[in-house]
Amino acid sequence: MGAALVSIVLQNRGGGGAPAPGPAQKPPTATAPKPAPQLPGEGLAVGIGEMDASLLWSRAAQPELPSGIGPWRDRLAALKPRYYRLLVDWSRLQPDESRAPDWATPETGCQRGLPPCAPFAGIRDTLRAIASQQKAQGGFEVLVSITGVPTWAAAKPGGCERADATPRSRPISDRGLDGYRALIRSLAELATSEGVALPYWSPWNEPNGTFFVSPQRATCDRSSPPVSPRVYTRLARAMRAELDVLPGVQHLVIAELAGLPRPHLRGAGVEEFYAGLPDDVICSAAVFAQHAYAERGRPETTRRPVEQLEAALDKHPCAADKPIWVTETGVGGPDVGGPRKGGLASLRRDCRALDAALRRWDLDPRVAAAFQYTFRDDPAFPVGLADVGLTHTWPAYDEWLAWGGDRPPSGPAPDLPAACATGA
Repeated sequence: MGAALVSIVLQNRGGGGAPAPGPAQKPPTATAPKPAPQLPGEGLAVGIGEMDASLLWSRAAQPELPSGIGPWRDRLAALKPRYYRLLVDWSRLQPDESRAPDWATPETGCQRGLPPCAPFAGIRDTLRAIASQQKAQGGFEVLVSITGVPTWAAAKPGGCERADATPRSRPISDRGLDGYRALIRSLAELATSEGVALPYWSPWNEPNGTFFVSPQRATCDRSSPPVSPRVYTRLARAMRAELDVLPGVQHLVIAELAGLPRPHLRGAGVEEFYAGLPDDVICSAAVFAQHAYAERGRPETTRRPVEQLEAALDKHPCAADKPIWVTETGVGGPDVGGPRKGGLASLRRDCRALDAALRRWDLDPRVAAAFQYTFRDDPAFPVGLADVGLTHTWPAYDEWLAWGGDRPPSGPAPDLPAACATGA
């Protein structure tokens, strides 16, 4: 899907603690709460991802923001998301094994070089901004999602790789696995120092997609079993071991798959990926995560990603009664992630497709949350709620505002906003 291709370059950037192997050390306990996952049947909660820290500050903490960004920060805050998804690009954090990750890497705050721009200091400032929102209005419970293998931590090339594969997509070596565990400890320590709890952790973003795990298969034969579940299993077990020694309660979120409807030569379908996971990984999950974008015109006879996930989980009794989160969704254009075209009528149709997806998940007792991918559009994958120049919101913003805001997740589904209606 489109998200798998472009989200490589959409990760948050930053760094912190050294990658020394050995037993994990317990950092001080964070002061922020660590709530349990929303359970199935409690309604549909709203989450959001956004890489620009300037859009995440509360008004109380930062009354004025540069480049006229303040009103757009207020629009994001008005959604009152329960969850916030923090993407951590390890390959950018720590390109040199001998240096600690730099959690304060300077960022321009531009979107692919386009204004408005409001510079910030990487993940450190992102966590500080999140802490300000938690203090001001609550919510913004953090889900950490890791991606991107540094060159020094990557295994050698092999298998059925695409021609442009780079080390950041390859499996982690034994040496890299030590660094991965140290990264988890370091991020936990950083969050503690900033007073932010990290209650939810996802071992890897879209491990069934070739841009995040390559190769997906040992041989270039679509019928050959995927090797990516074995790669993911090492990461999930390593993360679980680290989380087990952290103070408080951390919840493991499995497996944040791309919504591939069937096996691909360089991508694993949802059900075949789960078929390759051992029981201990599946049973360790507190939450199962799936990416599913709202697509226009999908035939009703086509099984959607969440339905595929549920079919896979039905084969594992330990997965019963555990919530499903759609940790990436959004809408934009006739082909999600492609250019927005067709004018206002097309934008309204997008919004109605999103509304249909949210209503479907709200009625599904197993789905407990849906996360809008980004607030601000990225030109390479424009599924945000506001344009890249921050001059206007799309109709889909009104849709998310209706589902979020002061509406309790267990409340009735909202009416379709006027901005999304035909002829509005």
